[in-house]
Amino acid sequence: MRLLLDENLSFRLLELLKSSYPSSTHVNSVGLEKASDERIWEYARKNNLAIVTKDADFMERTVLFGHPPKIIWITKGNCSTLEIAELMKRNVSIVQTFFQNESLSVIALYK
Repeated sequence: MRLLLDENLSFRLLELLKSSYPSSTHVNSVGLEKASDERIWEYARKNNLAIVTKDADFMERTVLFGHPPKIIWITKGNCSTLEIAELMKRNVSIVQTFFQNESLSVIALYK
């Protein structure tokens, strides 16, 4: 389960999630800071990464174009980086099942 964290999520999540989601990266780490959604989408697709975002735009893009990449949409409102890390850790088995199911494109995490 390799993740690409969107710009709307802190790069600090990488350290907090490294034991649950190793080999993940952040858009800033791969030269995609301020990149268009299309560029981020293509990078994730070519590198077999799921995009983790708080932005509905990627979910909408999946409706139009399908997957890959898969999208993990954080729908929890205002929350800290630590809260997002805990959300991702708490749902690691759900995310794993999501990755294994070829028919699913998007998963929304909120609790």
